[in-house]
Amino acid sequence: MVRWLEAFSRRRGRGLCLAAMLAAALLAGCRTAGYYGQAIRGQWQILAGRQPIPKVLDDPAAGESLKQRLQLVTRIRQFAERELKLPANGHYQSYVDVGRRHVVWNVYAAPEFSLEAKTWWYPVVGRLKYRGYFSEAGARECAARLARQGYDTYVGGVDAYSTLGWFRDPVLNTFIHYPEEELAGVIFHELAHQKLFCAGDTDFNEAFATVVEETGVRRWLQSAGPPELARRHEESLRFEDAFQRLLAQTRQQLQELYAARPGRGGENGADADESTLAARRRRKAEIFSALQNDYARLRAHWPTATHRDRWMTSHLNNAKLASQDAYYRLVPGFRRLWEGQGNDPEAFHRAAGSLAHLPKAERHRRLQSLEDNSR
Repeated sequence: MVRWLEAFSRRRGRGLCLAAMLAAALLAGCRTAGYYGQAIRGQWQILAGRQPIPKVLDDPAAGESLKQRLQLVTRIRQFAERELKLPANGHYQSYVDVGRRHVVWNVYAAPEFSLEAKTWWYPVVGRLKYRGYFSEAGARECAARLARQGYDTYVGGVDAYSTLGWFRDPVLNTFIHYPEEELAGVIFHELAHQKLFCAGDTDFNEAFATVVEETGVRRWLQSAGPPELARRHEESLRFEDAFQRLLAQTRQQLQELYAARPGRGGENGADADESTLAARRRRKAEIFSALQNDYARLRAHWPTATHRDRWMTSHLNNAKLASQDAYYRLVPGFRRLWEGQGNDPEAFHRAAGSLAHLPKAERHRRLQSLEDNSR
């Protein structure tokens, strides 16, 4: 499926991607058709707004700061192709200002007493753990509908995404002014999705791209960045690892709570059920409160690491944890795979591609085994 997707997307392109979404909309119910309709409109607006980077550089009305960042993107893109063996294929050679702070808003959902994320089916890419909207209002309407059904929900803004080779992805205003190491990371991450995408396996795809991003930024800064940027990047990775360990501990506590069979108390079944639910909700709230306290202690050791503060201070729930699990659960295994291939990008891509052709459970098991064997 992976090889077919990569080859098919390169051969075909824009028309069939829009046709696939349109066909899905026509075959679906009204609500699903509306979802694909907004996706088609949102993607088309981006395609129609693309301006070639050379044209922007020649435009007297474009600010110097923007021009400098676009020139930096060109160097990063060339580095990705040359040093990381990523398929630039015409991507990030144009620019679009979408006129908003995020390009897409993703909706995540999980049951009240489960960490198993809700999934949605999409043409070609299979099941994913999120639902993307080109408007914040649309995303929040979806989240509200799911909340009424009893789900924990989370809406997160997205500044960049990959169309997996169906289109020539542009540079967007939503990420162009990121710090240099973060800008490079976005480009490496999204190009990694162009290199390898396993339909229906969000965890595998995001962990692969995250490790390509980490190793790519490290190499970029070693070759082109001042030592201070390299130091800041390594410090950021150490903080993120510590943060993810906190989340993993919280997930473990919640899984134990949710796996416990509810007891029965009181004199009648209805009262017992209500009492059990209330006790579970209290314990769930206590676990999330403990996470916030642990995070405050972690931040005391990293006073400049502010980028997770907003995420932690807003409402914590199962859906929020699921959004992070998708990106980081398999990262340690992919790190070991990278090291096992001698830090060689081409060998790493081949090894990851071999895993992608295994059944989902088996590739996850092998990545977990790589992590376990490194301890």
